[in-house]
Amino acid sequence: MLSILIPVYNYKITTLVVEIHKQATKANIKFEIICFDDKSEKHISENKSIIDTFEHTKIILSNKNIGRTNARQILSDNSNYNWLLFLDADVIPKSGNLIEHYIDKTNSYYEAIYGGLAYSKTKPEHKSILRWLYGKTYEEVDAKKRNLKPHQLIASGNFIIKKTVFNKINLQIDRKGYGLDNYFAALLKQNNIKVLHVNNEVYHFGIENSIAYLSKVEGGIITLLWLFNKKKISKSDNKLLTMFVFFKKLKLNYLMIFFYQLFNSKMKKHLLGPNPNIGLLQFYKLTYICYKDLNSK
Repeated sequence: MLSILIPVYNYKITTLVVEIHKQATKANIKFEIICFDDKSEKHISENKSIIDTFEHTKIILSNKNIGRTNARQILSDNSNYNWLLFLDADVIPKSGNLIEHYIDKTNSYYEAIYGGLAYSKTKPEHKSILRWLYGKTYEEVDAKKRNLKPHQLIASGNFIIKKTVFNKINLQIDRKGYGLDNYFAALLKQNNIKVLHVNNEVYHFGIENSIAYLSKVEGGIITLLWLFNKKKISKSDNKLLTMFVFFKKLKLNYLMIFFYQLFNSKMKKHLLGPNPNIGLLQFYKLTYICYKDLNSK
């Protein structure tokens, strides 16, 4: 009935696998857990040694790094059931009934169900505070609010989807890189896939340090801009794109570019510091997308 699929890269997933296996067994359903190691450099043997002890559970080891989109496709191709539960490697269920809560929804009208993310109330050390603060502010969102824009407020680290729907959507993505969740969400909307958000969260513990996270943010913006310029997504699919198009229409993008050129070092210094302002991060994104739009042609 349920294939639980976990792409992993350089992360210890033993605690997650133990918990998910326990929950799936408790739910008394037919299930399998398949992990895909995307040519990690660490935790390979310890992950495999635990996974090999469980029934209905296996790990596939890749001989090259292929990225999360392709890893998810291989997981889907190797799955046996009609519903797929995708979990990122760096999460842990908030509830002991995550599997049962999802199973209750599989007979519903919906084809993709997103459980949401949660973050620890305890602040991490300051070198990782930016990612945690962004998660607490913009990703830890109640299902009622997420359902107002079901195809926009999507966190792909914890969702269940019909296998036929996943394959239809994921196979349309032909680019590697950070930020492709926006494209997946846009394709769900374009294909009229019925999406539901529920409060069935997982804690996200894989918090990158602020330097790595800001680099990912910039990479995601480059991907977003590419998707928009290729007409693969529209401005309404993403808040940053909506703002970018508005500013560009009024030619205020040149002001944002000037601001980026003048102050990007100071903005970065603040964002990488111990007390970053999350509003400044959003402003930095706007200046950066305007700058890259003009300077990538």
